Amino acid sequence: MFRRATLSLALLASAFVAPAAFAQQDYPNRSIRIVVPFGPGGPADTYARFIGARLQDVFKQSVIIENKTGAGGVIGTLEAAKAPADGYTLLMMSNTQTVNESLLRKKPYELMKDFVPVSPVNYSDLVIAVNPSVKAKTLEAFIALAKAEPGKLNYASSGQGTPYHLATELFRAMTGVDIVHVAYKNSGDARTGLISGQVDMMMDAVTTMAPQVRAGKAVALATTGKTRSSVLPDVPTAEQAGVKGFEASIWLGIMAPAGTPQPIVDRLNKEIVAYMSEPAVKAEWAKQGAYPLIMTPAQFGDYLKTDIEKWRSVVTRFNITAD
Repeated sequence: MFRRATLSLALLASAFVAPAAFAQQDYPNRSIRIVVPFGPGGPADTYARFIGARLQDVFKQSVIIENKTGAGGVIGTLEAAKAPADGYTLLMMSNTQTVNESLLRKKPYELMKDFVPVSPVNYSDLVIAVNPSVKAKTLEAFIALAKAEPGKLNYASSGQGTPYHLATELFRAMTGVDIVHVAYKNSGDARTGLISGQVDMMMDAVTTMAPQVRAGKAVALATTGKTRSSVLPDVPTAEQAGVKGFEASIWLGIMAPAGTPQPIVDRLNKEIVAYMSEPAVKAEWAKQGAYPLIMTPAQFGDYLKTDIEKWRSVVTRFNITAD
């Protein structure tokens, strides 16, 4: 009787385990969606589509990109957090999400509890650009102009907590300039605001602003990396232009809802890393000013924790708030 009871319990347990194990082995057997909590045309949207196209080729299942914008990325991030943890919903995130961990204390999710890391994607420098109508054509001249006319100049961002917002607030704090924040719903609208002359300045990803600079629709004052950008080699870095110690970038990554089975996370990581490791992909991205970040899920998790603490320190030190 005891043996029969033990066998029955074992069979009952296997009845629950077997479907889950089979689902992982069969993954994916239907379409996958990547939630992009930012607007179309920005870096997150662009590279989500690159990643999605590769996963679609490999998995032979459709990969749908969904732009869910609003509240500095919170709306789309929350939607992804609430999705089933089955590998069929992914989040394309950026350092917006790590910044928001300290900037937005009342948001309805916690990044490292409600998501698991899958893989980083890439990083790129920012470029400090102004509308051609702005008198200043160098970063030094722009700082001098902003100090001479406090509160008159303004800058665009894609919303509170985004890399563009935080980088410019850090710039304000380090230079002592008084320029007004104009928050748009997404980076595409902010970029249009700069080009049309609605706003004076914007820090934008090199990948998306460099074409506007080359077309004469914006003037590049400086880039924000440690060295000059290969995409805009004639433009000095902010440090070379006189803002000592200033450095900023935007990076992108993929996360999944907490509880997503590790074998699925590992398979996604494997396919994304394989794609980004291809010489042709590296070369094409480099032309755009983007560089792959290759990590395991565990390494990406450590990277996320470090970035959260980095921005927590910046937000606290310079008293940056979500206006």
